Amino acid sequence: MSKARLRREALLYHAKPKPGKIEVIPTKKYATQRDLALAYSPGVAAPCLEIEKDVNNVYKYTSKGNLVAVISNGTAVLGLGNIGPEASKPVMEGKGLLFKIFADIDVFDIEVDATDVDKFVETVKAIAPTFGGINLEDIKAPEAFEIERRLKEELDIPVMHDDQHGTAIISAAALKNAVEIAGKKMSEVKVIVNGAGAAAISCTRMYLKLGVKRENVVMCDSKGVIRKDRADLTAEKEEFATSTDIHSLEEAVEGRDVFIGLSVADILTPKMLLSMTKNPIVFAMANPNAEIKYDLAIKTRKDIIMATGRSDHPNQVNNVLGFPFIFRGALDVRATAINEEMKLAAVHAIADLAKHPVPEQVNIVYDEVNLSFGKEYIIPKPFDPRLIYEIPPAIAKAAMESGVALEPIEDWDKYRDQLMERLGTGSKTIRLLHNRAKSNPKRIVFAEADHLDVLKAAHIVHDERIGIPILLGNKEIILELKKEIDFKAEVEIIDPKLPENKEKRCEYAKIFWKERYRNGIKLLDAQKLMRERNYFAAMMVNGGDADALITGYSRNYSAVVKPMLELIGTAKGVTRVVATNLMLTKRGPMFLADTTINVDPTSKQLAKICQLTGSVAKMFGMKPNIAMLSYSNFGASQTESTKKIREAIKYIHRYYPNVVVDGELQADFALNSEMLKKEFPFSKLVDKKVNVLIFPNLESANISYKMMKELYKAESIGPIMLGMKKPAHILQLGASVDEMVNMAAVAVIDAQNKSKK
Repeated sequence: MSKARLRREALLYHAKPKPGKIEVIPTKKYATQRDLALAYSPGVAAPCLEIEKDVNNVYKYTSKGNLVAVISNGTAVLGLGNIGPEASKPVMEGKGLLFKIFADIDVFDIEVDATDVDKFVETVKAIAPTFGGINLEDIKAPEAFEIERRLKEELDIPVMHDDQHGTAIISAAALKNAVEIAGKKMSEVKVIVNGAGAAAISCTRMYLKLGVKRENVVMCDSKGVIRKDRADLTAEKEEFATSTDIHSLEEAVEGRDVFIGLSVADILTPKMLLSMTKNPIVFAMANPNAEIKYDLAIKTRKDIIMATGRSDHPNQVNNVLGFPFIFRGALDVRATAINEEMKLAAVHAIADLAKHPVPEQVNIVYDEVNLSFGKEYIIPKPFDPRLIYEIPPAIAKAAMESGVALEPIEDWDKYRDQLMERLGTGSKTIRLLHNRAKSNPKRIVFAEADHLDVLKAAHIVHDERIGIPILLGNKEIILELKKEIDFKAEVEIIDPKLPENKEKRCEYAKIFWKERYRNGIKLLDAQKLMRERNYFAAMMVNGGDADALITGYSRNYSAVVKPMLELIGTAKGVTRVVATNLMLTKRGPMFLADTTINVDPTSKQLAKICQLTGSVAKMFGMKPNIAMLSYSNFGASQTESTKKIREAIKYIHRYYPNVVVDGELQADFALNSEMLKKEFPFSKLVDKKVNVLIFPNLESANISYKMMKELYKAESIGPIMLGMKKPAHILQLGASVDEMVNMAAVAVIDAQNKSKK
């Protein structure tokens, strides 16, 4: 993506449909006069008086316990410098968004117009009663050290400057594992730290706590080695000053075991890298361009263990592995501080997590056969779902053991369950989906690329490297629309009707005719059909000229399905195609089937719908827990509709006993585990979180998913075609750009899976 286009899209993203990235959402009912009387006057007086009696009741009656302030004065915004408080606000809102999506923590961003330490500290202290914790952000050194020190001393809520401690915690976890893999000892490794800002100082202090010896550390800033005979040192730099007779980075690197880079791009040369010891550990964390390029480093030293700040290389040192989960654990025990014990607990928990078997969901997302502890996997991946229920408990326990927890946790199993419930956000599913597609992009035919929204979707798919778009349609219109949306990239454009594609049309027509001439298709008919985009697109996928196709934006669903079934057909062993929609709900992702194809399936067909939908859930890294829905529960009603569901269940239970499925069930019992357990303790779904819903007919499924989409703004991905021989996916008429992009990612993943078979 060009810088100009990135700028335009970033501005549009922040401005529309409403300015900013975060908002306040009510958590209580407010529809009636009674609701408002309880929310405000006169009812609100009751909790106010309870808090007056005991200030700790503020955690019981308000949102303080899950509210963090992200506070900055804009003096050291990453990559931008001292741009001021107002200009830093988009970054602080972004930090708030990360808190919410990774750990379900609410945030108010606070931009303070104060560079004076005393004024800044007094301002934060004055507003602190509002919050359960304070995250300081993008404040320049050395003021950042003093501000954090004073606020930690003077406030009784958790305070952390993430720029210092976030990178320190994550890189320390990585260093702990890297030293082990290198076969070295923490007390013996010699470390060079290039950079002397807040993050570098904090990182080095954390490494000392892990066992690195101070005499084995040399630190450099922009003027060279930080030596004791320099007169320009701050108190923080003096802490790591050396009297060793070395002056330059090149001298300092020689014979070192570890290079820590928090500085500028391309400062570590291959020659310097070669001068390091066996199995060198290099953390080149300058962003976006590292101190040495990853490819150059691993080419220079085959024995290197390397981490960067980038997501496109192994071992990304990403603060999002730490701060959301550290604050989550601190808030959940009402910690009065984030102390050294809690930070070290985070280091060890993150490091230990990398040694555990990786969930298949993570392998799938990163397109790995089996991620395992080693040189290219020394810290967990940011999308690892275990982070939310492994890191906070470690923080909470450390807070309790160090005496700063005011509300200790007693039932740890219950706490872990509560943490897992916080994962139920659709945006994470989309990120996982896109990242998995990006791991191995495939060629996607957009069969209606001469429609503006379809072309916009193809543009995003190209720029985000989700897939390799092939644009099908009227070439003149496509070229005009490309100019309109500044789609400058050279991508393949095919107009099936143009003379230049006659040879390919004839080739496809002949193949199609040979397959169907006994079904009344003449060669001339086949040639005419190949002028139609959906027939041409399907033959492209059939013939290996593309890996997948997306269509259906501008035409009725049933009209588009016909050529797909005629030309592509069903996979081996599949007698009936099925469609499912992935709904991204507050309780997590859920599959609904069949939403578009099978009008009134038989019991055997329902069983097949169940199997195919369960298999696609597994493809997305989910363990399917399947409920077959009806208007009655377990034989309470004897109608043809309920009977066919019971027959389908009997069939699955008999021939596929390992499939977790039950029914017939009313929707509320399927989705409310407590109700189900109380009334039907024998059900296979007891103590399971249902994530697949099978409906008795198309009517009920289609109505349900569209109501969820419109009434509750649940994002929908689909319909996803299941059981096709090749990846062909049909959009709903008038699908949005985002829906098309998501379906493109699904098509790529489908192609990835089919290519492995």
